[in-house]
Amino acid sequence: MRAILFFLLLQVTYIQAQQTYVTEKDIAYYPASVSEKDAYMNAQCKLDLYYPKGSKNFATIVWFHGGGLTGGQKEIPAALMEKGYAVVGVGYRLSPKVKAPAYIEDAAAAVAWVYQHIQSYGGTTRLIFISGHSAGAYLGMMIGLDKKYLNKYGIDADSIAGLIPFSGQAITHFTIRSERGIKGTQPVIDEYAPLYHVRNNAPPMLLITGDRELEMLGRYEENAYLWRMMKLAGHTRTRLCELDGFDHGGMAQPAFPLLLKEVATIKKELTHN
Repeated sequence: MRAILFFLLLQVTYIQAQQTYVTEKDIAYYPASVSEKDAYMNAQCKLDLYYPKGSKNFATIVWFHGGGLTGGQKEIPAALMEKGYAVVGVGYRLSPKVKAPAYIEDAAAAVAWVYQHIQSYGGTTRLIFISGHSAGAYLGMMIGLDKKYLNKYGIDADSIAGLIPFSGQAITHFTIRSERGIKGTQPVIDEYAPLYHVRNNAPPMLLITGDRELEMLGRYEENAYLWRMMKLAGHTRTRLCELDGFDHGGMAQPAFPLLLKEVATIKKELTHN
C-alpha cells in the first residue's frame, strides 16, 4: 500500500511539473468604447491573466493590490503561481485622480470581465474567488457584499465562490473619508463600508488580519465586528483569522497558504455537488 501511495504521489508531482502556465498582460477590461474616452481609465484599467494552459474547469483567484487606494499596481503574487489555478491581477484607478466610487466600479468591471471570458481559457464561472490585500481586500469586500456593483453586469454577487480579504477595511475606507475631509481616526460606516452591507446570503468569507496590536489602526477589530455582524445576520460561513506576530504589511505572506487552503476546500465542495 505504501508503495502504491508513493507512486501516486510521484504521478501527481510529475503532472504538476509538466503543467504549462501562460500570462497574458495588459488586457483592457472596459470596452474600448468606454475606456478610450478617458485616458486615465485607458491606462489604469487593465488586468494580467495567469492561467494553466490546457486545463479545464480550473478555479480563478482575482487579486486586487493594496496601496491605500492611492498607489500600487497590478500584480500576480508569486505565492499563488503554479498551484493549478488562474490568477488575475487587476489594475484600477486611484485617488486623488478619481474619487469614490470609481475604483469600486473598476473592481466590479474587472470581475465582470472574468465572468465573461474565463471559460474561453478553460476556467469555470462556478469557481471565481475574490481576494486582495488592504485596499484591494476592501474593494473585494465591497463588490462581494454590495450587490449593486456586479448587478450592473447581470452578475449575482452570491455566485462568487469565496471572498478571502487580507486585512481589509470593514468601515468606510480612510481614503474615502479623506476625500471628504474626515480624519483617519474618525470611523464612519455608510454605503462605502462593507459593514453597511452585512447580509446572510453573501458568499463564504474568510477574513484574515495581522496581529491586533501590530495592525494598521483598528483593522483587526473592524474585521472582528464584521464577523460578528455577519453571524448575527445569519451568515454561517464567515470566519476570522488573526495572524499573531505579523503587522499590516507582513501579514500577507503567511495568509497566502490560508487562501489556497480555502480555495481548495470550497472547490472540492462545489465540484462534488
